[in-house]
Amino acid sequence: MNKKHATLFKTLLALFALNSITLYLYFSSSHHHHDNRRDTTAEGFPAIIPHRGPHLSKPWPIIPSYLPWSLTSNVPSKSCEAYFGNGFTKSADVLPAKAAVRSGSSWFRCHYSWTLRSSICEGGKIRMDPGKIKMSRGGEKLEDVIGRTEDEEMPEFEDGAFEVEAEGRGSRSKIKKLVGEEFLNEFLPVGNVMKHTIRELVRSIVVVGETDFTCQEWVEEPTLLITRFEYANLFHTVTDWYSAYVSSRVTGLPNRPHLVFVDGHCETQLEETWKALFSSLRYAKNFSGPVCFRHAVLSPLGYETALFKGLSEDIDCQGASAHDLWQSPDDKKTARLSEFGEMIRDAFGFPVNRHHSDKTVSGHYNILFVRREDYLAHPRHRGKVESRLSNEQEVFDSLQKWASDHQECKVNLVNGLFAHMSMKEQVRAIQDASVIIGAHGAGLTHIVSATPNTVILEIISSFFRRPHFQLIAQWKGLEYHAINLDGSYANPGVVIDRFNKIMRSLRNSRKETVKPFRLVIDFGIVHLLVDGKFLGLIGHL
Repeated sequence: MNKKHATLFKTLLALFALNSITLYLYFSSSHHHHDNRRDTTAEGFPAIIPHRGPHLSKPWPIIPSYLPWSLTSNVPSKSCEAYFGNGFTKSADVLPAKAAVRSGSSWFRCHYSWTLRSSICEGGKIRMDPGKIKMSRGGEKLEDVIGRTEDEEMPEFEDGAFEVEAEGRGSRSKIKKLVGEEFLNEFLPVGNVMKHTIRELVRSIVVVGETDFTCQEWVEEPTLLITRFEYANLFHTVTDWYSAYVSSRVTGLPNRPHLVFVDGHCETQLEETWKALFSSLRYAKNFSGPVCFRHAVLSPLGYETALFKGLSEDIDCQGASAHDLWQSPDDKKTARLSEFGEMIRDAFGFPVNRHHSDKTVSGHYNILFVRREDYLAHPRHRGKVESRLSNEQEVFDSLQKWASDHQECKVNLVNGLFAHMSMKEQVRAIQDASVIIGAHGAGLTHIVSATPNTVILEIISSFFRRPHFQLIAQWKGLEYHAINLDGSYANPGVVIDRFNKIMRSLRNSRKETVKPFRLVIDFGIVHLLVDGKFLGLIGHL
């Protein structure tokens, strides 16, 4: 072995040892956190851990970007963790859990975020009466409810739509509200939301005595109660997915929760991801009568997430790896969106430890062109989408010809007709892409599931110049490029020129990566191979 190979061998061996130690520390600390996450029964919340019955809860996956979700009061306001993680540091025990342990009655509390100006509320032994919620049934086939108005689908709550039991309460003759206007204004402010359904849900909760607290059905497993607004739009649905995920983590749920949609929307393609991410799904009106929850969590509206608030306020955060943040915490960096993207990919059974180099085999690159198509999205939709790129087909055809003629490497241009693909197929296309291109539109929100080092190229009409996808790319630490148009027509030559620059950058970055090495054990002897070539012996086992 010459001096150059000896130096390389020692360097690689040191890197291998350092990587092994780092992985051991990370996973041992991660498992330690999982083993010691908030024990809800130890805190005195009666019967919150789900009973193993017919509706089993899915376990949380182990994902590379996971960082602990500790509930502490020292998260700086306006920090990246406050925006994307656990900034819900102010708590109010409306019905204390310790008292509930003694009496067997209900408990209720809210966790408030100064940064997001919203709360995650949770409680035990909560009764829902669907008969006191005015809205359509929900979950119907789209074709069966064409023309139904939005007002019919959004919930209106009568007093007593939700109930809690308190020790020493008498009959229903004198109704007492759980909270008043002062509490609602402090913990569930309206803000810029025109119709704050979670606030109205909490306003409807009344306190009753033991004799009046009756249920036809009990849900033993932790359950998220969710109201969706723009439920057929991918961007807004992703904000709801993220809010539900954060709510689950902040409240320390031991497994992925079950869902109840407290709205009357019809079924959409996006429910495939809801079902993949969480343990089960039901609509509030699907219950035949009053139902009681051992542990219910009220997920904030998607409008109250950083993903939406970033459109109107400056959220100065950069994406970073969880490994780097674990070693060097930084209030201006976050790995939470990467964590969430890995959660989505794992939910569909895709690997979450893949690196960018896995997407390029023998110089092959996948380029995903996300298309905008006419489709029927909801009962009031006419089946037509607004044109964000008037010559989209021309641009696609030009890229296809460029890809077929490209000599320096093999380029596979993927026609991203998402309206005709299942959600799982869409996520697969996103994770396999080296470059994602598309006109400004909700389909690009899928980049939350993109793997590290994916490059984003957005074509932006002058009529739709908003920073949705630039921000998501920034918060995930992805390389982002934009072509800003005068109007909605894109010059194919300009697009191809930009693509040539991106591809040169990709090839150069690939050449600069460390050559792959592996250890081979043969008859107890450990061999080191670098780029498939034998470099020496490490030792004996």
